[in-house]
Amino acid sequence: MNQEQFIQDKVKYALEALYGASGVNLPIQVQATRKEFEGDATLVTFPLLKTSRKSPEATGQEIGEWLKANTPEIESFNVVKGFLNIKFAPSFWKEVYGSIAADGSFGHLPYTGKTVMVEYSSPNTNKPLHLGHIRNILLGWSVSRLLEENGHKVIKTNIVNDRGIHICKSMVAWKKAGNGVTPESSGKKGDHLVGDFYVKFNDLYKAEVAQLEAQGMSKEEAEEKAPILQEARQMLVKWEQGDPETVELWKMMNSWVYAGFDETYAALGVGFDRIYYESQTYLHGKSLVEEGLRKGVFERMEDGSVWCDLTADGLDRKLLLRKDGTSVYITQDLGTAVERFTEYSLDEHVYVVGNEQNYHFQVLKLILKKLGFAWADSIYHLSYGMVELPEGKMKSREGTVVDADDLLEKMYNTAKETSLELGKLADMSGEEQEELFRTLSLGALKYFIIKVDPKKTMLFDPKESIDFNGNTGPFIQYTHARIRSILRKAAEAGYTPALAGDAAFNDKEISIIKLLNLYPQKVAEAGAALSPALIANYAYDLAKEFNQYYHDVSILKEEDAALRDARLMLIGTIASVLVKAMDILGIRLPERM
Repeated sequence: MNQEQFIQDKVKYALEALYGASGVNLPIQVQATRKEFEGDATLVTFPLLKTSRKSPEATGQEIGEWLKANTPEIESFNVVKGFLNIKFAPSFWKEVYGSIAADGSFGHLPYTGKTVMVEYSSPNTNKPLHLGHIRNILLGWSVSRLLEENGHKVIKTNIVNDRGIHICKSMVAWKKAGNGVTPESSGKKGDHLVGDFYVKFNDLYKAEVAQLEAQGMSKEEAEEKAPILQEARQMLVKWEQGDPETVELWKMMNSWVYAGFDETYAALGVGFDRIYYESQTYLHGKSLVEEGLRKGVFERMEDGSVWCDLTADGLDRKLLLRKDGTSVYITQDLGTAVERFTEYSLDEHVYVVGNEQNYHFQVLKLILKKLGFAWADSIYHLSYGMVELPEGKMKSREGTVVDADDLLEKMYNTAKETSLELGKLADMSGEEQEELFRTLSLGALKYFIIKVDPKKTMLFDPKESIDFNGNTGPFIQYTHARIRSILRKAAEAGYTPALAGDAAFNDKEISIIKLLNLYPQKVAEAGAALSPALIANYAYDLAKEFNQYYHDVSILKEEDAALRDARLMLIGTIASVLVKAMDILGIRLPERM
């Protein structure tokens, strides 16, 4: 129940009774009471002074007195300048709690009819997924779930960047130094094997640049004319021309990478409704470039390259086709966007991409507008900060990234070590323990990354993330397991959770009900901000409230049977809302720990 709406409705009657004014069209402003004042909802009296013809304080006092006399749900009120702070009676919160407990879809907002596509992951097929990808993937997945809870139809999608000069670099290095090695012959995951050759290319390239410099070339000239780089560029041209040998090598190495990606996605518990491939969408992008040339939106230079001049719009000139006719990232992004909006009639498209691409998405939207696509304004770039380590930023071409698979294994081992140290798993089978370690490790990883506001750069610390105390996934998982344990013991004793009836809730219980009642509002706020961090931190606050409550209040030993059963129902509702909230983050809550 929305307490602000409840007060708005009651104030309309008060205005009519006190001042003979219809409250239907009056500006009745009600908000949550600030923490430093006593109350649950606050009426702002200033907009009502023309109606009351009295001071803000007098207006607040009169309306407060009328509400208290005519509304049994209101316990008390106080006036601070132009603000009427209203406190609800316990009976109001019992009624609120009854509606929460009876609502199986509590927190899931009504269907809006809006279709939203969310793109995330978007890997290159020249290296395995790493920690930076993990933040992208987990953020994209949880934003998708968040939008679903806000009543939208969501299409989770991935664009695989499976062509381009970076792909050709791995291919050239494999031809030069691979000696026919495969994932099977090496025992390596395919994405790791291909990533090794991307690093190998960089090593070979540096060696050639150093050799050319030693022969008298400037560093800039040597970097441009290094033979291995020329070979990679030539390979890209051959690929776009459909050279059979080049295409066959490309297919083989990409298939290795796809298999590796799928393993990592499965381990993370994420997936997609639709996968696009740049190798298929870039052709549509090139046709859009031709259309732009015909419309005069783009310009072909003397060397054959195609550009879009955005200087009049406060941006720069943007390359769309190189002089050799090959396309660039923006080319395929144009083609992909048009394909998606045409195929799905999207209302909105959210791109989950790091903040280093902010300018890219400004350009993408502007070019689409110039090409005449009105839906360009429906594109939203969810720009997130980078993940950093204590030793600094990661660099793929130098092989200094934190590999996603290695990180998942490390998280699993840390979860196992931490759980065994607690010594509470003796009654669990080996298989159950393994499942628990996996659940805890993923919960720790996902929560630690998602709890940070997307726009902020974050420092990742695996050990801190798996702490069973503090603002972590395992703390919330342990809280849920503790509640489930209490409910199992209650069932064994023959106790049945029930609504409060005549039992009276204490102040702590009412505080918990107020927090539970905020959940739908938090879902709406988080959805509007595209910030699952709001849900993560709400879940933490709720878990903290339960643990303090459990410390202070007797549940199973309560002698009043009605109160005991009401408390069992209350903690069961806490567990249910924690499950709902953490499901948005892709985190499972164990029954036992």
